[in-house]
Amino acid sequence: MAILVIAEHDNASLKAATLNAVTAAAKIGAQSGSEIHVLVVGSGCAAVAQAAAQVAGVAKVKVADAAHYAEQTAENVAALIVAAHEAAGYSHILAPSTSHGKNVMPRVAALLDVAQISDIVGVDSADTFVRPIYAGNALATVRSADAVKVVTVRTTGFDAAAMHANGGGAAAVENIAAGPDLGAAKLMSRELTKSARPELGAAKVIVSGGRGLGSGENYHALLEPLADKLGAALGASRAAVDAGFVPNDYQVGQTGKIVAPQLYIAIGISGAIQHLAGMKDSKVIVAINKDPDAPIFQVADYGLVADLFAAVPELTAAV
Repeated sequence: MAILVIAEHDNASLKAATLNAVTAAAKIGAQSGSEIHVLVVGSGCAAVAQAAAQVAGVAKVKVADAAHYAEQTAENVAALIVAAHEAAGYSHILAPSTSHGKNVMPRVAALLDVAQISDIVGVDSADTFVRPIYAGNALATVRSADAVKVVTVRTTGFDAAAMHANGGGAAAVENIAAGPDLGAAKLMSRELTKSARPELGAAKVIVSGGRGLGSGENYHALLEPLADKLGAALGASRAAVDAGFVPNDYQVGQTGKIVAPQLYIAIGISGAIQHLAGMKDSKVIVAINKDPDAPIFQVADYGLVADLFAAVPELTAAV
């Protein structure tokens, strides 16, 4: 039997989250002796398939390329995944625990009448997985007796799989028949925030701001110069997002993005449990807050008790 990984992409390039899911699949494969297949569903997505074929550990890439998959609506994609499973008999179906994965995989689990195992951060065996609960304050070990395991992967829990250099070791690419357009949902529009900065979920350095900044104007005036000097992505706490300082896609936390950069700088963030759940796996955490009792200092590697309006410009000037 084989393991199927659902590729995340924008029809032009393979998203980094897929590489983390492949690493999780490889850990399962090491226990079960299964090979890894990647499923690419989209429209005009040949470049994505070629990129997926270069991922180390992938034995085969299956591609369903059709116009009605351009927007990758969850209903159509889930039906195709089930059809692919029925044709090949996969033991595991994995996807990154991103907005797309969280939208598609519960539908796959329901169609297959199995329980989904969500947001895994570890693999004990082919049927036993580790996942965080209680906002990451405890880890649960979950064993599944289902014939097929439907799993979403927390990307911060696994390193990214390597890519073969110079086209070496490429996996076979196989075109498969597209399923029908179910017409259950139609995308009317999409509003994307474009930025020259790195993508938040894949950034190596993140500068994040909270309610302590006081306003959106202060957020941009203080944090953007520092982020520019560090080549960092910008993030925010839920309180800052709810206050309208920045858009929702800046949010780091249990209900936002889960990140684990090399460096996370938390400015004016108190450190509520919801926020800590999204960033406490960062390699180095730096906190700047005027409250010495702020919970953020409990997870910070370096903490500065200071007025951020004075400290941040000094830090920016010193970088």
